[in-house]
Amino acid sequence: MCVLLDYMKDTLEKQRLNDRPDNRGWKKWGPYLSERQWGTVREDYSVYGDSWEYFSHDHARSRAYRWGEDGIGGISDNKQHICFSFSFWNYNDPILKERLFGLTGKEGNHGEDVKELYYYLDSTPTHSYMKMLYKYPILEYPYEELLAQSRARTKHDQEFEILDTGIFDDENYFDIYIEYAKADQNDILIKLTAYNRSGKKAKLAILPTLWFRNTWSWGYKDYSQKPMLTGIAKKQVEVSHPLFSKYKLYLEDADDVLYTENETDMKRIFGKPNKSLHVKDAFDQYLIHDNKKAVNKNNIGTKMAGLYEKNLEAGESVEIRLRFSEQTDIKEPFQEFDTLFEAAQKNADEFYAVVQEDIKSEEQKRIQRQAFAGMMWNKQFYYYNINQWANGDPKMPFKFSGRNFERNSTWKHAYMHNILSMPDKWEYPWFAAWDLAFHTVTLAKIDADFAKRQLAVVLREYYMHPNGQIPAYEWNFSDVNPPVHAWATWKVYEIDKEQRGGKGDFAFLERIFHKLLLNFTWWVNQKDEDGNNIFGGGFLGLDNIGVFDRNAQIPNMKLRQADATGWMAIFTLNMLRISLEISLDRPVYQDMASKFFEHFLHIAAAINNNMEQGMLGLWDEEDQFYYDKLHTPDGRTVFLKIKSLVGLIPLCAVEVIHEDLLEKLPEFKKRLEWVLKNRPDLASLISRWHEPGKGETHLLSLLRGHRMKMVLKRLFNEDEFLSDYGIRSLSKFHEANPFIFNLNGEDLSVRYTPAESDLSIMGGNSNWRGPIWFPLNYLIIDALHKFSQYYGDDYEVEYPTGSGEITTISKSAYAISERLIKIFERNAEGKRASLSGYETYDKEEFFKDHYLFHEYFNGDTGEGCGAAHQTGWTGLVADLIEEVNSKHKRS
Repeated sequence: MCVLLDYMKDTLEKQRLNDRPDNRGWKKWGPYLSERQWGTVREDYSVYGDSWEYFSHDHARSRAYRWGEDGIGGISDNKQHICFSFSFWNYNDPILKERLFGLTGKEGNHGEDVKELYYYLDSTPTHSYMKMLYKYPILEYPYEELLAQSRARTKHDQEFEILDTGIFDDENYFDIYIEYAKADQNDILIKLTAYNRSGKKAKLAILPTLWFRNTWSWGYKDYSQKPMLTGIAKKQVEVSHPLFSKYKLYLEDADDVLYTENETDMKRIFGKPNKSLHVKDAFDQYLIHDNKKAVNKNNIGTKMAGLYEKNLEAGESVEIRLRFSEQTDIKEPFQEFDTLFEAAQKNADEFYAVVQEDIKSEEQKRIQRQAFAGMMWNKQFYYYNINQWANGDPKMPFKFSGRNFERNSTWKHAYMHNILSMPDKWEYPWFAAWDLAFHTVTLAKIDADFAKRQLAVVLREYYMHPNGQIPAYEWNFSDVNPPVHAWATWKVYEIDKEQRGGKGDFAFLERIFHKLLLNFTWWVNQKDEDGNNIFGGGFLGLDNIGVFDRNAQIPNMKLRQADATGWMAIFTLNMLRISLEISLDRPVYQDMASKFFEHFLHIAAAINNNMEQGMLGLWDEEDQFYYDKLHTPDGRTVFLKIKSLVGLIPLCAVEVIHEDLLEKLPEFKKRLEWVLKNRPDLASLISRWHEPGKGETHLLSLLRGHRMKMVLKRLFNEDEFLSDYGIRSLSKFHEANPFIFNLNGEDLSVRYTPAESDLSIMGGNSNWRGPIWFPLNYLIIDALHKFSQYYGDDYEVEYPTGSGEITTISKSAYAISERLIKIFERNAEGKRASLSGYETYDKEEFFKDHYLFHEYFNGDTGEGCGAAHQTGWTGLVADLIEEVNSKHKRS
């Protein structure tokens, strides 16, 4: 039971959040459907692990999914047993539009890519109100053209996008707004409004669809009872599921109601007789192929759809209303519909009015609110029982003989069955460990409990490997992502503590700390190969940033990584700070604080040792920068002199400790002073410890003094890292000066590439050789603010480098934030950098107020690249907007 805190009394939405911290109650129903279940590892039962080819988009309309469901603008319960979404037909397409279309990893010239236009416009944290927009062409959707054009392009070409087809020219499309409003926890009002934006009359079929995830076909006794949908005239559908009380779907003025089974069309997929008379693709067959026998005339099934056939005049709109409710005896389900809907919208507006009270710019309010909306809509029920998946089910629609290539074979303990924050529910409809950590920092701003649960769940024993490794992502759980969970834990704790009026959630912090300790031990045992506090780890999320694939094992060579070692220094300081905080309540944790204090000093000593003196350090005195280092078979050590984020990550290993905190923890302070006295070699690494900074603070960092100034000089140089739109992932220096390395007789190179990748390393669907990435920018900004806490205004820097402008670290951090925010704001010409590739986005009336939150951004122009709905970590723009406006308020 939560205690109702003063800050939670502001709005009805905040009171609902306070009711319970889990994904039940007001959060039981939400946007938990995926946008692409096909082409995932979970649905792949192929011999050689070809997930994209095994279960294709073409199969999806006819084949029952095993592990999840997808749809357009859909919702489900928190375990995805009952699902709802919309389907459409423009009377021109060859198939019913039941799900979003995109290219597979092999079909796209830069990897997988959704080829649809849709926007997440609004959502409260409890999903009491949600809104999205789908733009559906009136003419035949250009499936074949998108495939042919993309296949003909190379990695050096731009992607062929849906706007390039001309299908949306002259506003020749439907704008379809999908909205949900909760009258109560289990009473959901559903409204669809479709606009014909063209100058001609156009037909549109709308199919609001309700169905059950298929749990009964796989031979498990616990799921042997089949649920049932039963039609009552054309107005009501009774929903009977053994795990739920009775529900009803109320339909207003449907032309017809269609029923079938969520069962595989065996004849179409496997060339075998169908076991059911009615199968998954029945509505496609009924509507497009005029097969009236495809649907069940007895009005029963496990899948149903209302059918609304509309012929809209130019500029005309139509509204469809439905109600899904646990109240099964509502006599007039639509009588108070509009009033209830308006109340839900008002509650959403009131909630965000409080969240955004310090923001003056209306444009920044829109950007932030749509960023939060994307975070909320990208929640998904993620289900993956690896042991079951590996062994196959008791009953399967095909003969399963196992796999020659079995992914995640060492993770058979894993049983994932939760609502998780996805990077992008089409392009990345699976959790990614380090993405998720960054997500929580933004999520905490509006729903700290959900953020805390996200951090906790991936550390649970049914996710984390028994050896302490955190699963990376479903394509390979054993891949190594940067250890950022401790950093995110502390950030979320601080946000939550402020919201709670200064009272921290010690139980959360202690719970997470123990699991992080296991992960820390895994890192030390597995990635510090020689026990010298210099770490490896492989690609570490920065897919193609190295001159070769850093995941590859190079015979007789060892790679020592500046980013891995920097990440571990960050991890160590995070664990130190967390243990100090817990020590205020549990003094015994001072021992852990001492352990991490000393471990940090050992890492600092290792990374900063002088190479010329035969040491292992990763700091290059000649260039005044951190680099990866390669140890060759003949005993040489070679710096891989690539000026990239790899060398900037050590800057982020910084923590500020206040003197008053030390006074409250005498055992830790005693041990700290002993180390400083008796280990002068380590004490010299934090030489300013006895020189209190601003407000009696003490500094722990890998960088200080001269070296810090040299790194900041590069960081703030517009000819190197500093773009008009943030910090580049690779210095622009390498545009004219590519780094070239000869490996086994082959010349490999790294050249500044500001937009999409021109290589296939790690799939080629992302690029860390120049573009701007929000998570690393945010981490750098966060570090600069910590340095400012210690130095105050005494530490001056030139920003930008060479400009002659002298400023403080704090002001330079805020200036970078403003450059990042500028990616989404209109310039003097009314254009947004993120959408600058197409005039349509800023010139056309029905596009100009909607935002896309791309995976990364062109290092020169700010144009969005990669996944277009990766609000996940690009949602950090919401945090930056808040921080910049809070600074203005204080000043």
